Amino acid sequence: MSTRALLLVLCAAVLHAGWNALTKRGGDPLAFLFCAGVLGVILYLPGALYLLWARGLPLVALPFVAATVLVHAVYFFALGRAYGQGDLSVVYPIARGTGVALVPVLGLVLLDERLSWLGTAGVALVVLGNFSLHHRSGTARALLAPGSGWALVTGVTIAGYSLVDKAGVARLHPLAYIGLMEVGACLLLMPAMLTRRAALAREWRTNWRTIAAAAVMSPGGYLLVLFAFQISKAAYVVASREISIVFSALIGSLLLREGALGRRLVGALVVAAGVACVALAR
Repeated sequence: MSTRALLLVLCAAVLHAGWNALTKRGGDPLAFLFCAGVLGVILYLPGALYLLWARGLPLVALPFVAATVLVHAVYFFALGRAYGQGDLSVVYPIARGTGVALVPVLGLVLLDERLSWLGTAGVALVVLGNFSLHHRSGTARALLAPGSGWALVTGVTIAGYSLVDKAGVARLHPLAYIGLMEVGACLLLMPAMLTRRAALAREWRTNWRTIAAAAVMSPGGYLLVLFAFQISKAAYVVASREISIVFSALIGSLLLREGALGRRLVGALVVAAGVACVALAR
């Protein structure tokens, strides 16, 4: 993986862990995400519109834009549900780890991306670290923590939009691409969210500062990922991005008081080792 791609992804990982922690701290995670999405549209759409005016919108990019809008709408809905039910340090690793596990397989089938042995080992370590973060002793029922189901759905959407976006940004500038994606996802979610106007108003009054921060961090972090997709394999980008799990483990245990710091740090370090392997892979 090139140094430039790695730096882009590492910066994106910090932003990603940050806005996910802010979302979990919100009173209503789904309302929080929608408010941040709408504000993100206001912030990023002018640049996207300028690029579309200057360069045009290639017709070959439209199917990918439509697909990513649909998948991202499901992603934000599922993520909001997951954070409404489960801990950050459980939901986050499951969602991200599922995406990491699926992308190499789908990338081989759909994009003919073949990983080196070191890259394969790195992806495997990332997945292993995620499982160790989620594992809980006790009965079989205890292994299915609150929010896990929605986290798995989120992980499937992560794999889906990663592959769609890898192909999409080969046809359209990343800023224009993410601008259209944010607008479309907000429009798709709007009918459902308009039935919760009171929750939206309450969330904005209570958390408008953190919503504003998330509105900058969420699209900004993914914009860096889109640039990385242009110069590196999708599986390497997705796996390297999971260094954010190290940050989420610390945030969840120390700041959100979710406990189990030792176990979560061990899992996070395994993830970090996997990311290191991916960074060295070609």
